[in-house]
Amino acid sequence: MRLYDYAPSANGYKIRLLLSWLDKPYELVPVDIFAGESHTDDFLRHKNPHGRIPVLEPEPGRFLAESNAILLFLAEGTPLLPEDRFERAQVHQWLFFEQNALEPNLGTARFWTLTGRARLNPEAFRLRLDAARNALQAMERHLAHHPFFVGERPTVADIGLYGFSHVAADAGINLGDFPAVSAWLARMKAIPGHIGALAPYTANAHVTPS
Repeated sequence: MRLYDYAPSANGYKIRLLLSWLDKPYELVPVDIFAGESHTDDFLRHKNPHGRIPVLEPEPGRFLAESNAILLFLAEGTPLLPEDRFERAQVHQWLFFEQNALEPNLGTARFWTLTGRARLNPEAFRLRLDAARNALQAMERHLAHHPFFVGERPTVADIGLYGFSHVAADAGINLGDFPAVSAWLARMKAIPGHIGALAPYTANAHVTPS
């Protein structure tokens, strides 16, 4: 099994975290997205026509893109993806929420902050931060009454949401404002198989100061 990934990516981190939880061996294939390596003819034709990472190659010649689709694929047949139809739909609900409300806003705000882009459009940055805080507040309301996002145990919904929320401080968000989210992050970090922080963005991801 191969994982095509860019080490600073939180979307890729989600997959690596799940693989570590499941203790599944894999080969990591680095892809420098800022050097155009995900937009070569081969990558676009065979791996992901959208030119994004992560991409999983579970067996030679078969490729799966979109981080949350990969999470669902890898979790199939494990306790991290419930068999109950309603609980499984709840996992999908939170993964859709992650890609709709959390990743585009918190992920973008973090990326802009760490690579010098936030100053280029302060109003757009502020709007992203506001939307990111709104997403975290929705998570806070749920986690105030539940230890995890689906049922009483961790699922791939938690991994999907952990990827970006655990690095919210990189975007300037004070996680102390979200005590239930902070407590959940601590529970997630304590699960066997946890892996550490994301790699820093490579130099070619940064904008040149004007």
